[in-house]
Amino acid sequence: MIDFDFLGATVRALLGGLPLTLSLTAGSVALGGVLAALAAWGRLSGVAPADWLARLYIFVFRGTPLLVQIFLIYYGLGQFRPTLQAWGLWTVFREPYWCALLALALNTGAYTAEIFRGAVLSVPHGALVAGRACGMPRLLLFRRITLPLATRQALPAYGNEVISVVKATSLASTITLMEITGIAQKLIAQSFRALEVFVCAGAFYLALTFVIIGILRLAEARLSPDLRPRPVAHPA
Repeated sequence: MIDFDFLGATVRALLGGLPLTLSLTAGSVALGGVLAALAAWGRLSGVAPADWLARLYIFVFRGTPLLVQIFLIYYGLGQFRPTLQAWGLWTVFREPYWCALLALALNTGAYTAEIFRGAVLSVPHGALVAGRACGMPRLLLFRRITLPLATRQALPAYGNEVISVVKATSLASTITLMEITGIAQKLIAQSFRALEVFVCAGAFYLALTFVIIGILRLAEARLSPDLRPRPVAHPA
């Protein structure tokens, strides 16, 4: 028998964790985007030290579990508390929110860097040659040709990565953050009704994914005018 009163109370309780989930997602996607752009530049720059540093960053953060990265930053860096205090960083690393945000950003930055690099490499060489033939300087060539074409190529894969970040925020509950999954675990401990609570929590993540997919489809349609349906010509 479905207890609608309990489901309603569960949904209202989980709504309290939604702002934290959204904050972690937005912050880590924004910071991860900056890290990814720097790492992609390092891989494509042709400068050996930048290339090696970007390769090492991508290899480490793609090759280790996100949960391990969260634990290393939150629990592991606590062993260096005197040093972090001397550098004025302890106020950041003692807070689980900033540790989770940093781990999520570093992790998604590594994956996104390869998405960005692949998108830039996929720009047709003929388009670049045509731009140079028109006398475009390097910066204008990047802004008018490379960036729009690379963005179109990267958008589907980048959308998948953003959705992965939304779901990965659930791991923040392991370091005491009360986002959606953290609140769900607390409700289960109080009520022992795991099925109803996790179904409601899953519905929240599905709703967030639905919104993100909609936004990405709008962006894709805006960036790809050639894919829009052509107006039907009616006979006079």
